[in-house]
Amino acid sequence: MTRRKHSLIKQVIYVSKPVGFDEEILNSILTLSRFNNEKNQITGALICRSDLYLQYLEGPAHKIDSVYSKIKIDDRHEDVRLLEDGRSRRRLFSNWAMRGEPVKDWIWTEKEVSNGVLERLSGDDAMDIFIKHSREIDQFLS
Repeated sequence: MTRRKHSLIKQVIYVSKPVGFDEEILNSILTLSRFNNEKNQITGALICRSDLYLQYLEGPAHKIDSVYSKIKIDDRHEDVRLLEDGRSRRRLFSNWAMRGEPVKDWIWTEKEVSNGVLERLSGDDAMDIFIKHSREIDQFLS
């Protein structure tokens, strides 16, 4: 019997500020992302509110690079800042082509965001947020 080798997937986390955020724009982003991500073996989560996008993407490196290059020039947001660019053998959101969530109470208030919490956010801090978020989802699905 041969053992199947698990290849590394790429993980990217970025933060940005929405431009003209509303429910229609968010639904458009999520619908298109889910369609494209499923085709490209990309999974992830988008935490969003009118003052921030925090997104985690995981999948084949070349596909993540392609998606992220498009994200950087998307005019529905600005001030895109890459927080994490890593590799892993395990997906955090294996069942979600793109999970869309409002900002959780345990993340930040609008006042904290306006006072610059996003500018101080590290890649490790952002990864911890998504690990916690994925565990909440796992508990809910169990």
